[in-house]
Amino acid sequence: MVRTSWCRASWCLAAASAAVAVTTALPAMAQNEQFIPALVYRTGPYAPNGIPWANGTADYYTLLNERDGGINGVKVTYEECETGYATDKGVECYERLKGKGPTGAAFVAPLSTGITFALTEKAPGDKIPLLTLGYGRSDSRDGSVFAWNFIAMGSYWTGADVAIQHIAKELGGIDKVKGKKISLVYHDSPYGKEPIAALEARAKKNGFTLKLIPVTHPGVEQKSQWLSIRQDRPDYVLLWGWGVMNSTAVKEAAAVAYPRDKIIGIWWSGAEPDVVPAGDQATGYKALMLQHPAGKFKIHQDIEKLLTSKGKGAAKAEEVGQVLYNRGLINAMIGTEAIRNAMKKYGNKPMTGEQVRWGFENLELTAARIKELGFEGLIQPLKFSCMDHQGADLARIHQWDGKNWKIISDMYTADRSILDPLVKETAAKYAADKKLTPRDCSKEG
Repeated sequence: MVRTSWCRASWCLAAASAAVAVTTALPAMAQNEQFIPALVYRTGPYAPNGIPWANGTADYYTLLNERDGGINGVKVTYEECETGYATDKGVECYERLKGKGPTGAAFVAPLSTGITFALTEKAPGDKIPLLTLGYGRSDSRDGSVFAWNFIAMGSYWTGADVAIQHIAKELGGIDKVKGKKISLVYHDSPYGKEPIAALEARAKKNGFTLKLIPVTHPGVEQKSQWLSIRQDRPDYVLLWGWGVMNSTAVKEAAAVAYPRDKIIGIWWSGAEPDVVPAGDQATGYKALMLQHPAGKFKIHQDIEKLLTSKGKGAAKAEEVGQVLYNRGLINAMIGTEAIRNAMKKYGNKPMTGEQVRWGFENLELTAARIKELGFEGLIQPLKFSCMDHQGADLARIHQWDGKNWKIISDMYTADRSILDPLVKETAAKYAADKKLTPRDCSKEG
């Protein structure tokens, strides 16, 4: 059974929510249950984006229990903790949940780059993997240094590089980027600052001018930033926003007559809650995709048949298949496949965090396995290793037509000749600062 509760700071909000089915007053956790916590935010300015991700995640765990009896017969027990996207609350949630279940937390998905930075200091001592799907520390791709971080599918450096590649394609070639002006409107937090290093490397290589424009949390006040953009008239604007900041940016761009089709958001700025509130003003806006689109695929058939139609799902019927809902599904699938992979070595029983780390580092999601899981069309093959905790470098672009997201590009592959040296340099600096000895992955089994 999936147990869902919301805990804000050190107290628990046990009230049922209209957005999700809640089960309370459950018996003590059985010894044959795999505990998976999640740090979420269903309240506050980031809730419109946090809720669909949390619902997709919860629905996948419920589906595993309802359809399959869990993971190889081991039921999943899932508990949420409300962070409000605040780092201190995220750390408190982690501390409260990390030891639950017969073997402790299998892995933790922080859903915040700031919380990820904080937990990166704690995870090695607790031996709990951090699954940071498309967010977190970009240098944590280096598993020899960041042994417990798994920045699955793509980092913000991946996103920054692909955004510049797409701009080059629109302009007619990478040589046409030289002399252009590109502004980065970013959430003034570890999340928003993360792409800067990769963009600076690209600016140096390709000869464009990069202007950095921070926006203070939560991002509801951006008038001065967009007045500056109106004066400066950059050729493109990259948007690294989250929550209400994204729709506000789109509205402010319209107010100063900046073309929405010259704005490219990161994949956390490219979902329904980012454009619907802006109405017609959002038409033409573009964003990166973390590979997957909106829409329904084979996995959704099982969810609608076994959960939604029976009132067992977390999401409303109309939310199933939205961008962030699908990302929540993918997050849960990758995490549980790491658990399943670990069971191949350690047996069909609840896994410890250390065993799940082995499961991640030896996980390969082939096209055949992705199809078998019902995710064909949502993601491409993915392969982790001791050295590579990211597993993929792909992204594409979609554009809002006023009603739906339309895919407008093929898959781009991030340029590792630019990004790998950044990863190596910053990971080495982190190791030196923390006095860590990197693992010798050639000796890891």
